[in-house]
Amino acid sequence: MFVPAYLDHNATTPLDAGVLEAMLPFLKERYGNPSSRHEYGRAARAAIDAARQQVAAAVGAHPTEVVFASGGSEANNLFIKGAAACLKPATIAVSAIEHPCVREPAFDLKRFGWDVHEIAVDAEGRVLETDFSAALAKKPAIVSVMLANNETGVLQDIAALAARAAKAWFHTDAVQALGKVAIDFRALNAAGVNALTVSAHKICGPKGAAALVLDKRIELKPLISGGGQERKLRSGTENVAAIVGFGAACELAVARLEADAARLNALRGQLEAGLAASGAAIFSRNAPRLPNTTFFALAGIDGETLVAQLDRAGFAVASGSACSSVSPEPSHTLLAMGVEAGMAKGALRVSLGRANTEEDVARFLEALGETVRKLKGLAAVAA
Repeated sequence: MFVPAYLDHNATTPLDAGVLEAMLPFLKERYGNPSSRHEYGRAARAAIDAARQQVAAAVGAHPTEVVFASGGSEANNLFIKGAAACLKPATIAVSAIEHPCVREPAFDLKRFGWDVHEIAVDAEGRVLETDFSAALAKKPAIVSVMLANNETGVLQDIAALAARAAKAWFHTDAVQALGKVAIDFRALNAAGVNALTVSAHKICGPKGAAALVLDKRIELKPLISGGGQERKLRSGTENVAAIVGFGAACELAVARLEADAARLNALRGQLEAGLAASGAAIFSRNAPRLPNTTFFALAGIDGETLVAQLDRAGFAVASGSACSSVSPEPSHTLLAMGVEAGMAKGALRVSLGRANTEEDVARFLEALGETVRKLKGLAAVAA
């Protein structure tokens, strides 16, 4: 029997059964408002406190450093806009391959007198040392460089970069890294990292919960004012069920990290061997990457067309513009890496997950080959 294969885990992940079980009481009988003083409220508050400890443990932080938010985008905006509101306008430096929820708020600051320096990357997608030095020469007040890229999976040496930017408030978007590589906020903080962002739905948790892990010495102006929840940094009644799910997902992700990483790395090796044999260009292949992520292109094949055809064949993958779904433009990450626009427009991302198997990879490679042959045949007829 044919079974569709989900190969888009960097976009989101399926909710783990154990996570759902942990959440269900807070969607039904344990419905109290955590700010209420009665038993219902106290139970909800205790559940949030427990989840805060689980999230903190997963990233090597103290529970008081965890500020819950609705998603990675909100957490990133909270740091960038919240920090800028407490500082005099200066330079903000962000890497040229950041997710839009970092790039866009950075560029929004230009309206308030800030200068934006996009730090260039090399052909593998790693921060370019010379341009990072050029950015530091401007004495930036804020620096944000992602730990793991959502498209290529490339890992940056965040501790080394932060140590060089000691006078800046340094943030890293670690949304894609959580559950795939070990994260130690205490060590990163000692190196100069002031904040990092993580999100639940990338680790088989629910959508609607994320956290900004924040050095308590850093002052931020909240995006949302009101009742003073989350250290007065994120007012509003907490999404208790999602936060509980986030905590449970963190605990499971840490317990499974080593085994998952080894298995996914082996599956990726199988995938990339097949892609290389087919003549695909595999981006960032020579850089340290997440164990589950492959970003590739086949010359002369449009990425969006290929995604649609593979979807019909039962394989869920992403094109290079997937994280900016309103835009059909080529991947800004690949363009920053110097990839030609036509090749970048053909990029396809496969991001493997816990449920994927060797059979999924073999079937995908077979379907990809058949689809590419069909598309090239149609192109030849049209010519």
